[in-house]
Amino acid sequence: MSKSIDAKIEKLKIIKEKARLGGGKDRIEAQHKKGKLTARERIDLLADKGTFTEIDMLAHHHSTSFGLDKVKPLGDGVVTGYAYIDGTKSFIFSQDFTVLGGSLAEQHGRKIVKIMEHAMKLGTPLIGLNDSGGARVQEGVISLGAYADIFLLNTLASGVIPQISVIMGPCAGGAVYSPAITDFVIMVKNTSYMFVTGPKVVKTVTHEELTAEDLGGASVHAGKSGVAHFVAENDMQALELVKKLLTFIPSNNKEEAPFVPNNDPTDRLNDDLTHIIPENSNMPYDIKEVIKSVADNHDFLEVHKDYAQNIVVGFIHLGGRSVGVVANQPAVLAGVLDINSSKKAARFIRFCDAFNIPLLTFEDVPGFMPGKDQEWGGIIANGAKLLYAYCEATVPKVTVITRKAYGGAYDVMSSKHIRGDFNFAWPTAEMAVMGAKGAVEIIFKKEIDGAEDKEAKQLELEEMYNEKFANPYIAASYGYIDDVFEPKFTRQRLIDTFKILENKVDTNPTKKHGNIPL
Repeated sequence: MSKSIDAKIEKLKIIKEKARLGGGKDRIEAQHKKGKLTARERIDLLADKGTFTEIDMLAHHHSTSFGLDKVKPLGDGVVTGYAYIDGTKSFIFSQDFTVLGGSLAEQHGRKIVKIMEHAMKLGTPLIGLNDSGGARVQEGVISLGAYADIFLLNTLASGVIPQISVIMGPCAGGAVYSPAITDFVIMVKNTSYMFVTGPKVVKTVTHEELTAEDLGGASVHAGKSGVAHFVAENDMQALELVKKLLTFIPSNNKEEAPFVPNNDPTDRLNDDLTHIIPENSNMPYDIKEVIKSVADNHDFLEVHKDYAQNIVVGFIHLGGRSVGVVANQPAVLAGVLDINSSKKAARFIRFCDAFNIPLLTFEDVPGFMPGKDQEWGGIIANGAKLLYAYCEATVPKVTVITRKAYGGAYDVMSSKHIRGDFNFAWPTAEMAVMGAKGAVEIIFKKEIDGAEDKEAKQLELEEMYNEKFANPYIAASYGYIDDVFEPKFTRQRLIDTFKILENKVDTNPTKKHGNIPL
């Protein structure tokens, strides 16, 4: 009897060792030659040492068509399970390109759906490491059904648990929609790409000749389409980004964001901000310097860094608390709001609100971008997305107006009128319907036209307008601004304010869901 048991145990060991080898040593070597890690190597780097527990290692497909009955690799091209990532319990799937090209079919899809269901029930983040040749053609519509099963779970999990997609190889056709639904997409330079239709199809239909990198590489999706939130130099850096991201976000929508203690004094003054605003209000400055100055240990994790750079979004800790930052960027297009920046900020705001992360807004905005392309492209509906996101958000919201707050953009950028909790200003703040030049040309058109020296009269009236509106004190007199303080006190005022707001309760009217202007 004991020999029989020993033999069975030995058989189990052999089977599992075979499963761990994936597509075999030759294919693993081919993966390495492309500068890519294997599915299991990626998990080993991501998970805390010794914490990964695999599920469905022995699963395989049951298809018999097109020769599949002769090839039934264990795991079916994806490694799934749970682990701790820097102490955070998480569910992980990692597609194995060495096994049938990581192609997705019935069992492959079922494995992913199973851990997605577990993640939702247990309230843990879901991390997907994508590296797949797409749908398994030999399984036909069954493969397509498996994709749709995943899309449904992605949608149901949205706003319930954080979902992070890391694109570490090809991701084409139906495969791209799952990452697109998730909260954050990380791509790897030169080894990952995403597109609905590949270069060959594009050439056939449009006669354009493009490489996979040109069509859907990391730089394309980070800078042009906005599909990718982060770009990593290699697999290892991509996995480090996942770890860092998890330090700012909670495990589910019922928890608070993690508290990260540090030695940065809460009363540290920001003397470097005293003269950061140029004397000439039309001159640029870098809002990221402001964000880093107030953040704990000057650490800022920027999201969507290369996309719509006229607005900046990302995460910081303030006194150990996680905070989502939205900031106009005067150094790019004067910080004006346009279609892409509105969409970028709206999506980020809604993520923060879904996961109880307070919002900090730094405002320096001259208005919305004018022009035919913007109007025809739907700036009205897209700008309304940003407005909607701020209005809908019930998390603590604090705004600091550093300089310009003009026109409708003043309202949109988390003003007091759309439930901003505390709205502050620096002495350099300017709040008005529009800038001095445009306002004077409207209000004093007759006086300017009738003046001997029209240019001198224009400048005189602009100075008068600036004297009246290029300051925060009229808004403060109406209570639209809660306080005006010196820039150097910004960090300590923000920490104090968010601490006061930590037990804030706000609600929206009961409804199935709103109808955001998509």
